[in-house]
Amino acid sequence: MASRKIIITCAVTGSADTVNKNPAVPVTPDAIAGSALEAVKAGAAIVHIHVRDTVSGQASMELEHYRRVVGLIRDSGSNAVINLTTGVGARFKPGDYDPLKPGLGTNFVAPELRIRHVVELQPEICSLDIATMNSGGVRDDTVMLNTPSHLRIMAEAIREAGVKPELELFDVGHVMLANDMIAHGHILSPAFFQLCLGIEWGVPATPAAMQYMISLLPKDATWSAFGIGREEFRVAAHCLLLGGHVRVGLEDNLYLSRGVLASSNAVLVEKAVHLIETLGESVATPDEARKILAL
Repeated sequence: MASRKIIITCAVTGSADTVNKNPAVPVTPDAIAGSALEAVKAGAAIVHIHVRDTVSGQASMELEHYRRVVGLIRDSGSNAVINLTTGVGARFKPGDYDPLKPGLGTNFVAPELRIRHVVELQPEICSLDIATMNSGGVRDDTVMLNTPSHLRIMAEAIREAGVKPELELFDVGHVMLANDMIAHGHILSPAFFQLCLGIEWGVPATPAAMQYMISLLPKDATWSAFGIGREEFRVAAHCLLLGGHVRVGLEDNLYLSRGVLASSNAVLVEKAVHLIETLGESVATPDEARKILAL
């Protein structure tokens, strides 16, 4: 039996406060693009891109940063599939004295602003978080807020831009909402799902949780999954056994092995390649990924 082609997505930098935890996390547009290109050379077909404020290292929505990253990747001659995030702009923290007023850490903005860079730059894929949930540690009152009406606005603008949404699901109810949006034509089928496991306070990174989420997906769906931190490669292995694709990268995990910081995104991709080939499968090229995802 022929081996199955496995898409590796590399989540290059993310938006969490990780810059001071691992110096390999790229911050500037040039560093993000460079790290993405190294990941593609290592075997990633898709690069999932956030941008960061070049001074603070925190999450940014700066259009010119996105323009620079996308331009550098495209001008390099790489045929990588570019996947831009739309997740930044969804966080809300109630004020300490008036919960109707945003507290420190809020970055909640209109849905049109969250997809502005996607409409402008037209990547082949962008993420769409089908998720409203508590987010962060037990002492963090931040909520990731994606209302159905905001999701519909974003999904329709993404579709009109000719971009395929990667539907990011953090819990079981998010699968049901995504399925409803597909049923009502807001998202075109066949859809591409990303199962996000082990994030507080979402679905745990367990085989049982993954299998249940998979059981709820449309029959024609393509799916991938990732686990946070030490769960990254355990989840990747389960994905391969259950018929999915994999995501790795410094957005999700800062370590190559216990106590050993990953020196780059490329080394995490190389580890994923080794896992895929050890299990008898083969790594999809960017063009093979396009075919699998019907881009």
